[in-house]
Amino acid sequence: MLKKFIKSIIIIVLTIILNDLFISYSTQVQTFTTASSIPAKKVGLLLGTSKYTVNGEVNLFYKYRLQAAKDLYDNDKVEFLILSGDNSTQNYNEPYTMQQDLLELGVPEEKLFLDHAGFRTLDSVVRASKVFDEDNFTIISQNFHNQRALFIANNKNIQAIAFNAKDVPRQVSLRVFIREKLARVKTVIDLFFKVEPKFLGEKILIK
Repeated sequence: MLKKFIKSIIIIVLTIILNDLFISYSTQVQTFTTASSIPAKKVGLLLGTSKYTVNGEVNLFYKYRLQAAKDLYDNDKVEFLILSGDNSTQNYNEPYTMQQDLLELGVPEEKLFLDHAGFRTLDSVVRASKVFDEDNFTIISQNFHNQRALFIANNKNIQAIAFNAKDVPRQVSLRVFIREKLARVKTVIDLFFKVEPKFLGEKILIK
């Protein structure tokens, strides 16, 4: 019994590791770290997260993603931004929060489009295609997150590249990086079973 349990654990760990490596390897040529090197696209898809940590401090993942989006806009690498995030309750609205902060950073309001149903990365990527009618765009998040988003896009026949926001030190958010490994396994399962976004809706044209 103990041998079977150990064998099962080894198989699970190996599956997680191999899955993680495959997603990283298969998307590495699609990620960029400097605005000068990335091709220009009409639209950037900014993936949302909470502005604050549970301790009430500004979430560095959030801060660096917005800075990356502003960097792309200022360098004419994107003309418009889709702000995609969770708005599952009246008091929690990631897209609106991102919009207000980007306005303060100097990005014009008419360049910002809000996606209130980006509950998961899969939802954000697929909705950019099916709702906003964009199949060729730049994803904006940290590198580890971009890789998973690109893997989804590639499997959905979406022509995407990604711009890596500044990384957050591992010791600051170790839990996030551990959770990412499990999220990658869930992503493969979702794609295998052809899981769709929770909500779609009418087309929103970006122009």
